[in-house]
Order: sequence, then structure tokens, then C-alpha cells
Amino acid sequence: MEHKHNHEAPASLKNLVFAMAINGGIVVFEMVFGLLIRSMALISDAVHNLSDIAAMIFSYWAEKIALRPANAAKTYGYRKIEFIAAFVNSIFLSVVIAFVLWETLKRLASPLEIPGKEMLWVAVVAFVGNAAATLLLQKISTRNFNLKSAWLHSLQDALFSLGVIVGALLITFFGWRFVDPLISLAICIFIFREIGKIVRQTVNSLLDAVPPGIDFVQVRSDLLAIPDVAEVNDLHIWQTGADQKLLSAHLLFKGESGEAIIRSARGMLLQKYGINHTTIQLLPLSSEEMEHCSHCN
Repeated sequence: MEHKHNHEAPASLKNLVFAMAINGGIVVFEMVFGLLIRSMALISDAVHNLSDIAAMIFSYWAEKIALRPANAAKTYGYRKIEFIAAFVNSIFLSVVIAFVLWETLKRLASPLEIPGKEMLWVAVVAFVGNAAATLLLQKISTRNFNLKSAWLHSLQDALFSLGVIVGALLITFFGWRFVDPLISLAICIFIFREIGKIVRQTVNSLLDAVPPGIDFVQVRSDLLAIPDVAEVNDLHIWQTGADQKLLSAHLLFKGESGEAIIRSARGMLLQKYGINHTTIQLLPLSSEEMEHCSHCN
């Protein structure tokens, strides 16, 4: 019986490399001018961008590791490294955001004098660079959780730069020093929400939970709806990467041949649910109950 697997070609990482290069330029630019005009806001943003470069390097390393082929010890390959990288990046980003939030609360309590005009044009240049890096990463962010976490780091940079621009304008024209920490606070809350989503998804994937967007009960019902399928037992659905969803099951059938059942099941699972790796064990309805299968759900 023909057995096919769907293994897509790995995505190019050029966008990630370009994003790291852009962020490197922003770090040097903000650090130099931050020191010249003695702006802690720009210096802090430069340090924050430096932490994002480290996160992107980690994401790049994880993507390279994920391309390694399966072997006798790791039969599924290294695809799950993307979940580990996304989880580590999210925790790292949470620490950075927590620090920024703490500084924001202190600024709210006692706003500082900030050189608005100088800060404005430096922030504009930083925003243009961060926006370019974010757009590059957005194009590949939907491919897996690891790249999505790298995009989230860059998006955070762009939002912070935009917040600095708005704050600098209001400080320059109205003298509203409290605006800068308020904008920073709103951005921190937004980023924390996004981090929470990624952490939940990566933890579920590491626990081999049913992938998001797939209804376990509905999959069982669809399998039972296939002609000649009498029972569905030991059904498991999980993923080893964002682009590889797997299913295994025992199907009890009535009739002479189960080849048509296999073809119908694989076609339905791939088209309706995107499950591209299936392992189905067929058993005739007349067979005795498998007493040894104590793990069957």
C-alpha cells in the first residue's frame, strides 16, 4: 500500500539575517547619540534592541537545528526545537518587558526632563529601521512559533520607537512629560498579552496537545462517518512543528478490504484538518478485543 508523507521545503532565513543586521545598526546609532545627548530613554532602547538581537540569533540557531534530518535516536527529527526556542524567547522577552514596566512605573511617579527635539529625530530613524525589520520578519512569522516570537521581539521594538516619537512630539509642543511612560505602559500590556498566547501554544505543543484549530471530537466523528468504519479507538492528534500535524488511531472496520478506508481517511484528514502524517491500524470488527492495549483511549 502506498504510504506518503508531506515534508515541505524549509523556509529561507534571509529575512531573519537582514533583521539582525538592521537591529545591529540601530543599536550603534541609538547608543552613540544617547550618550551624546545623555538620554537614558535612547540608551535603554539601544540595550533593549541588543537583547532582541540575541533573541534573533537564538531563533536563527533553532531554525538551523530544526533542519537536521531524523535519525535512529530522534525519529521525529528536531522539529520541536521551534517550540523550545519560542518558549525561551518568550520568557526572555517577559523579563525585558518586566524591567521596562518597572522603569515606566517609576517614570510615572516622577517624570524626568527629556530633550524632546533631539530625542525625536533619533527615534524617527530608529522607528524606520525597526519597522523595516518587523516587516521582513512578518513575512515569515506565520511559518512557526519560533519565527513568530522573533517577529514579536521586532514588533515590540517598532512599537516602542513609535511611542518615543509620539512622546517626543507631545513633550516638545506641550511639555507633557507624563505621556512617554503612559505610552510605554500601554505597549507593555499589549506585548504581555501576545507573550501569553505564545507561551500557552508552545507549552501545549510540548505536551503533545491537540493542535489549535482541530476539534478532537469532530475528527473522531469524521472518521466514524467513513463507510465501513465501525469504531475509532486510541485516537491521538499532535504536532512536531507548525507545519507537521500527526494522527494515529485504531479503526475497526466491517467488510473485506480496508484499503479504501485508509485512502478516504488520509484524504479527509489532510484536506479538512491539514494533518499530513497519519498512522492508522485497521482491525476487522470480528477480531477479539485487544487486551494488551491498556493504553487505548
